[in-house]
Amino acid sequence: MIAFVSGPVAALAPDTAVIEVGGVGIAVQCTPDTLSTLRVGSPARLATSLVVREDSLTLYGFADDDERQVFELLQTASGVGPRLAQAMLAVHRPDTLRRAVATADEKALTAVPGIGKKGAQKLLLELKDRLGAPVGAPAGPAAAATGWREQVHTALIGLGYAPREADEAVAAIAPQAEADGATPQVGTLLKAALQSLNRTR
Repeated sequence: MIAFVSGPVAALAPDTAVIEVGGVGIAVQCTPDTLSTLRVGSPARLATSLVVREDSLTLYGFADDDERQVFELLQTASGVGPRLAQAMLAVHRPDTLRRAVATADEKALTAVPGIGKKGAQKLLLELKDRLGAPVGAPAGPAAAATGWREQVHTALIGLGYAPREADEAVAAIAPQAEADGATPQVGTLLKAALQSLNRTR
């Protein structure tokens, strides 16, 4: 098993980071939140999980060991593969998922693309005793409200967009972020920002 990769960031794409390790570029599938913390040319260390299939080897990367552990635990539920597990972590942080399972919050799980009401109910039953209790306090509304702008802006610049383009994209998605309430989802907002930039090019 490849537990982590460490080295300079060689390239970034909307769902992938390429980390140079010993002269080899290793492609790592990451959530938008994780990608937003990376910069081309800067050193990075990602916890990883290698998923082996008959026709592929895919390395998934995470900001820390806790996120990787939750990714692997989610896949112990029937019907949850690596892509759905990563989608769940793209929408919710590990503690948010733990809290959703602990409180039987169906709405939080159905916010993930690909999970319907029945699927959420099934997941809540299967994951009830697997994820454990939340380990950290939830971020306050003020931190969530201001943090998304900086994270999305930084991620866009890391993907090669000019500061002016990043400013315009952040302004374009601000109404959507405010509609999300106190806890806007950075991953969803980053995708919306990329779509707005593609429309203007």
